[in-house]
Amino acid sequence: MRGRPLLDPAVVLQVKDLSFVARSVVDGFVAGQHKSRHRGASVDFAEHRPYSAGDDIRRIDWRLFARTDRYFVKQFEADSNASFLIALDISKSMRFGSTGVTKLDYARGLAACLAYLANSQKDRVGLMMFDREIREFIPPRGGRLEAILRALDAIPDPESGPGALALPLGRAAEASRRAGVVVLLSDLYEEPETAVDAIRALQYRGSEVVVLHVLDPAERTFPFEDVSTFEDLETGELVPADPEKIRAEYRALIEAHIAGLREKLGRDRVQHVLMETSTPLETALRHFLRDRGGAARP
Repeated sequence: MRGRPLLDPAVVLQVKDLSFVARSVVDGFVAGQHKSRHRGASVDFAEHRPYSAGDDIRRIDWRLFARTDRYFVKQFEADSNASFLIALDISKSMRFGSTGVTKLDYARGLAACLAYLANSQKDRVGLMMFDREIREFIPPRGGRLEAILRALDAIPDPESGPGALALPLGRAAEASRRAGVVVLLSDLYEEPETAVDAIRALQYRGSEVVVLHVLDPAERTFPFEDVSTFEDLETGELVPADPEKIRAEYRALIEAHIAGLREKLGRDRVQHVLMETSTPLETALRHFLRDRGGAARP
């Protein structure tokens, strides 16, 4: 129902059954929408979408090109079933949480919701979990929802050392037999240019890439008060610091990092959605669907 209350993720994700969580969140979310995105299995014209490398040029709408000077292909009802891969970062930095839920718990709950939503639309759904390497890979196919939910229930411990996007995303691109939608859930603790270069490997295969940038609220506000020793979760490095003295500089650095990612991904026409772990899962789904296939938004 459109008016039903949105629950705090720290409450929702206490439920251990991810299948129940996904079903409850998605069914409630879909009930509030005017119309499902799924179009059925006819061959009637549905909409236009931007041309991607590898598309059949016979599908290009030349009349629309004459008006816009941009290439669009006609998408038909039978084309709506997509290959949908969820790429989940399980590196050590994703284990941080200050609100009762870690970034990883939030991301895997959101991944379960996305898998359930895509499966309900008859899309082929897959899952890749990675840190520096791919730790588990379930290729996008029909009938994989239960296997994906089981995998999300049994996330392996991360390898030592910092996570990295380049190798796992490059291998995922090589393993992709067809273009589709790739949703990356990560805290993106890499230099913006390095992260964007890794994501481009997926785009070269013609896939639409959506980046769900998951952060804990404390990572943006740095609310700590007492002089403390802070630990880098990925490297184990210990750094003594006085929060009062470094807060302003820290906030400026993290916001510059976010802005750099948004700007560089936007230039590549990659949707960038920033969400904090305090955001209700239904709101996160709405942000994801609001601008599918568009450029990053501020």
